[in-house]
Amino acid sequence: MTDLVIRPLVAGEENLFDSMPDPLPQLRQVAYADGIAGGGYRPERTWVALRADRVVGRAAWVLPPGAVGAPWLERFDLDAEPEVGAELLRAAHQALGGPGLYHAALPAHWRRRPEVLAVVRAPMGAARLAGLVERGERLRCSWTGTPLPASSGRYDFRAPVDVAEVKALVARIAEPDVLTGVENALAVGGVDLATDPLAWLGDALDGWRVAMDAGKPVGLVGTAGDACFPLIAYLGLLDEAVRPELLAEAVRVLAVGGAREVIADVDAHRVAVLAELERTGFRQLRSRVVFAPPNSQE
Repeated sequence: MTDLVIRPLVAGEENLFDSMPDPLPQLRQVAYADGIAGGGYRPERTWVALRADRVVGRAAWVLPPGAVGAPWLERFDLDAEPEVGAELLRAAHQALGGPGLYHAALPAHWRRRPEVLAVVRAPMGAARLAGLVERGERLRCSWTGTPLPASSGRYDFRAPVDVAEVKALVARIAEPDVLTGVENALAVGGVDLATDPLAWLGDALDGWRVAMDAGKPVGLVGTAGDACFPLIAYLGLLDEAVRPELLAEAVRVLAVGGAREVIADVDAHRVAVLAELERTGFRQLRSRVVFAPPNSQE
């Protein structure tokens, strides 16, 4: 690696990042130029590894303007040995004040796709060599107009009485089924979406529904139709039997508001939740594997 140059970008050479071909063009990702324009990406938080003036590794940390958290590694591509990527990460970590989170974006069903595995082995191996530890995987799913399952008629759905009712129900739900944008809520706003969704979504309750069974609340869902895209931000249950109908109700709320696509994020280990999303008409869009420093609480 004697001919290897590792350094951050300087203002005015942002095109150097895009000189490396995108190894996973099928992924929906914010273009680097758009991230620079919006202020989330910055040249000094973007590092490259060059051989003979050709970019063989690139890493971009992002932090939206006004965010309260630390930058996280959002883009990391490698056309070289894992050791090159590890050297790039170590140099950047030293300059940026230490290692942080790495959100590795991957196409749906990536473990079953040899062509994708061939691309991601090197950067993921580099992350491990640099001392990062895999901490979990979240799946992004999308509904795009598939007919919804018919209601059984067992449950009623109503808007919450007030903010206090939402907070009381959230306090009773230990592990929500769906949390969409939980990483951004924490990094940008310092908000735990699982325990305080209103702090991230605001106090307007038009997009919330409480599921009722014989007069008792059994589930709660919060949607956001005016975010970057229509999404199910929060869905939690007090009775698992209501899951399919509460999911369908959430999609209906957004579809009535004009949504043609609805996004939902779920932890990959929540097999029953993922299966119900798929029965409701959702399909996997992408995966995000989270790497963190070994002593991180993430």
